[in-house]
Amino acid sequence: MARNSSDTRERLLDAFDSLLDAHGTAGATLDAVAAEAGVSKGGLLYHFGSKAKLVEGSLERLRANVDADIETMRSSQRGPHIYYLETSAEVGTPLDRSLMAASRLAQEYEEARSALKDTREQWFAVLNDHLGDPHLAMTIQLIGDGMYLNQNFGLSEEEALLHVKNVLARLGL
Repeated sequence: MARNSSDTRERLLDAFDSLLDAHGTAGATLDAVAAEAGVSKGGLLYHFGSKAKLVEGSLERLRANVDADIETMRSSQRGPHIYYLETSAEVGTPLDRSLMAASRLAQEYEEARSALKDTREQWFAVLNDHLGDPHLAMTIQLIGDGMYLNQNFGLSEEEALLHVKNVLARLGL
C-alpha cells in the first residue's frame, strides 16, 4: 500500500526539525533527514529538492502553527494574556518544535529570523488589542519569553505561572 504523500512530507519536516534541535543546521543534512524519516534520499528529494526547500517547508509549517495559535489565543475564554502565559511554558508541542527549529535556522537564515519576528509581532498585536496598552502587552510578552526560556532549559519553577497569575490579579488582569 502506498503511503500518503502528505504524511511523508510531514515525517520529513518532523525529522528535519528534530535534527535541527539536536544538531543544528550542520547536522540536518539531506542524508540525515532521509534516514531519520525512514525515507530514501530520492523520496526526500521528491518532496524537498534541496535543503533550502526543507527550510522553506519548516518555516511554512511554523507560520501555520502560529496562525492556529493566534486563532486559539484570540478566542480563549480566559483571555489572550492568560492563554499566552499558560502556553509559554509548554514544550514538545508542534508549535514549540517549530519555534525551536526556526530558532536554530535563524542562526544562518534571514528568512527564519524574519519568521520569528513576524511571530512575535502577531502575538504582540493580539495582546495589545486585548489589553489596550502596548507597554503592558510587551510586559506580558516578555514574561512569557522568560517562562518559555526557563521551561526549555529545565530551569522553570513549579509555581512560576501561579506567581505571575497572582501578580496579574493584583493588577486587575
